[in-house]
This record gives sequence, C-alpha cells and structure tokens, in this order.
Amino acid sequence: MKQARFTDEQVIGILKEHENGLKTADVCRKHGISEATFYKYKAKFGGMEVSDARKLKALEDENARLKKLLAET
Repeated sequence: MKQARFTDEQVIGILKEHENGLKTADVCRKHGISEATFYKYKAKFGGMEVSDARKLKALEDENARLKKLLAET
C-alpha cells in the first residue's frame, strides 16, 4: 500500500488555507497536489479540526483491528 504524502493534520492545514481566502488553484500549486486530490481531501476532512482527525484515525485503526479479528475466527 502506498505511503500517504501528507498526514491528516497537514491536510487539515491545507484546507484551512483555502478557507482563509486562497484560491483552490493556488493552494494546490503551493502543495503540489491536483485539484481532484484537494476536493477528495475536502470531502473527507472538510470542517474538521485536528483533534477530530485524530479521533477518526483512532476509530479507523480500531475498526481495521476488529475486522482482522473477525476474519481470523
């Protein structure tokens, strides 16, 4: 599986830059991402704070662990 280029906290920071008035194209150019990637991030992390992203990551990890346990039984 491919390693993520940005952490969840960094993605939220990128989205905050856009919310503060920068154009989408400028934000994408600055961080080297496509607009499609930007909108994918916005769909997943839009309106979140860093603490929310950490909780989401913890829940995803727990869910993956539980699915693995269920598959082993």
